[in-house]
Amino acid sequence: MELKPGSRWRGVGGAEFVVVRPPKQVESLQSGGHPVQPAAEAANPALQPEADVSDVLAVGKRYSDDASGLELLVSKAGKGTLTVDGRVMGLKETKALPASD
Repeated sequence: MELKPGSRWRGVGGAEFVVVRPPKQVESLQSGGHPVQPAAEAANPALQPEADVSDVLAVGKRYSDDASGLELLVSKAGKGTLTVDGRVMGLKETKALPASD
């Protein structure tokens, strides 16, 4: 699996995401307990997110993994917790804008 900046991926719960920052090295990227697929490939409707990893992914949210450096941007909402090499990816906090007086 080659995760390049700008590449588009799809999870089993219908979520789609774009790679913002590529990882140093990743063996597996999963959504809902199943490996992600390139967005250009047809989705397998028989696969559903596993119950224990079925968080809702909202459009415009960024998820990151500090250990690998991977950062993803959700481009289509869906279900399926994002995991990298077995680690759950955390929601990246937004940066506060400076106050204008």
